Amino acid sequence: MTQPLPAGASPGAPVRSLGVVVRRSVEAAESVSRICDAAKELGLELFLEPHALTAAHGNVHAYSDAADVDAVMAVGGDGTFLRAARDLVGRPAPLLGINLGHLGFLTSAGAPELEAFMRRLAEGDYHTEDRFTLAAHVLDGTDPPMVALNDAVIHTDGVARVVRLNVRIGPEGHEEDIGGFSGDGIIVATPTGSTAYNLSAGGPIVMPSMEALLITAICPHTLTVRPLIVPADTSVVIRSVEPHPSLVLTMDGQAATHLPSLGGIRVSRGLEVVRMVRFASRTFFRTLRQKLRWASRPGGDLEE
Repeated sequence: MTQPLPAGASPGAPVRSLGVVVRRSVEAAESVSRICDAAKELGLELFLEPHALTAAHGNVHAYSDAADVDAVMAVGGDGTFLRAARDLVGRPAPLLGINLGHLGFLTSAGAPELEAFMRRLAEGDYHTEDRFTLAAHVLDGTDPPMVALNDAVIHTDGVARVVRLNVRIGPEGHEEDIGGFSGDGIIVATPTGSTAYNLSAGGPIVMPSMEALLITAICPHTLTVRPLIVPADTSVVIRSVEPHPSLVLTMDGQAATHLPSLGGIRVSRGLEVVRMVRFASRTFFRTLRQKLRWASRPGGDLEE
């Protein structure tokens, strides 16, 4: 019997052209050759990042625009996946992650499964899930909002230094003052990012299909500040209570901008989504058990 699709998922379509974003490493170079062989066998038109073309063979094009392909494959780890995701915000092409590292929570397959999962892409044997993004506006600034799939983090740069932050939450323009704290910073995460920095900072794990924002203080200097889960349409305003010389906003741990001395940000749900490739055999809870050993029994083997 065919397994029903998860809530909010859509059936995949056969892929004929594939873009590939590749981590710079020996392992990735070895994978490129396998990707080229599989693409030839499956009749896929292949587009590779320019830096990976030296390891390629056959009829391969340079990948520069997601509009040229039916799907994109990120070969590396979660960092490579997030780098690829930034270019796919609001684009119809779905993103598949192939993990070459140790964790790879966002990725769907490991290196040994590369050819098998490329075949499933070519045959349309997958489904897609739209994951909403975050938009972070720098208060009192004129730059366009920064976008993230996992999280927006306001923190200090360089030497560890405590910052006093005030937080307001509510409908945009009508946020309620919920208080402040001293600590190393604060994370606003999507459900997709709940298992990233948010989890390391003591935040909750949330199913990716949930419509919510997660707000987690980083090392607060009080026992009374706990993580919050609020509706996805909520606006979160975070301001520095006192002048601070090295306040930074970081998106997905990759894109950063320095804030004014008395700076602040407004984080809200982004207008666009990232479409992710998923397979029926790779459920969220199975990934939790395999990658994070969630609820694993002492001495028990993890399922493969």
